[in-house]
Amino acid sequence: MSLNSSILLNEDNAQGPKRNTECLESLELQTPSSLQDNPFQQLQLASQEVLEKAKKSGRSKCPRCSSSRMFYCYTCFVPVETVPTKEIPTVKLPLKIDIIKHPNETDGKSTAVHAKLLAPDDVTIYKYPCIPEYEEKRHEIALIFPGPNSVSVKDIAFHLQKYTKKGVCATDDDCFREPLLKQAKIEPEEGKKPHQCISSSRSEGTRLKKIIFIDSTWNQTNKIITDERLQGLLQIELKTRKTCFWRHQKGKPDTYLSTIEAIYYFLVDYHQEILKESYNGQYDNLLFFFSFMHTLIKDAKCCAGKE
Repeated sequence: MSLNSSILLNEDNAQGPKRNTECLESLELQTPSSLQDNPFQQLQLASQEVLEKAKKSGRSKCPRCSSSRMFYCYTCFVPVETVPTKEIPTVKLPLKIDIIKHPNETDGKSTAVHAKLLAPDDVTIYKYPCIPEYEEKRHEIALIFPGPNSVSVKDIAFHLQKYTKKGVCATDDDCFREPLLKQAKIEPEEGKKPHQCISSSRSEGTRLKKIIFIDSTWNQTNKIITDERLQGLLQIELKTRKTCFWRHQKGKPDTYLSTIEAIYYFLVDYHQEILKESYNGQYDNLLFFFSFMHTLIKDAKCCAGKE
């Protein structure tokens, strides 16, 4: 029963539940060669034993709405009864995240809920058109979205300097014509050169505090991205990562990531490029559910002869 349920997220199960159950149980017998095909094997993930147990017991009730779900309730954003909250890892993020979900996006197919489950204190999910007003905080907010004006993560600090609490420049030329603010004299910190201290001072005034992600199919994004409340925000594109999502949309580049992948890879790049700190797996558990389901679905497809 566990395979015919939402664990496969509506994937076709032509071979029937019995065959699928046998396939999933065979995950415990993976060979070294199959591990090489696992893109998540190097991640520092919490034990997924709780998910293995839940998989074997099948669907369970949501403790809030009593709906039958597998692993977690995608409408209440909580684990089901067979997945104790204390056994689910939590991740502390360096900034807040708003996820704007398209009203027609199927809840059970969305990976946005993973972020809310694993970083509940730092993630908020809104269902469009109910979203916040960002006008007054454009100098500290950015939007993850590919486009002609998108910038890379490493260029965030530079471009945020164009945004002030009084407004935003209409064009890049307007920004460069404005007089630069006077810089206070800064005494070099021990071990730092003067230009490094000045750069640090400027970045403090343009520190990114919130990042926005759109959760929808790529064909649905136009309705949200053209909303006037999102106009003028700094846009960031993740160009170097490839998706592992099992529902990759045909005709789209493999650099178009699922929502949880985009969040994870952005934070890794942000940690290294902006915070200038070595990355030691601090955000790996954001892929706690995603990596488990990726393996689950990949092996089920393989057993069903789809790969």
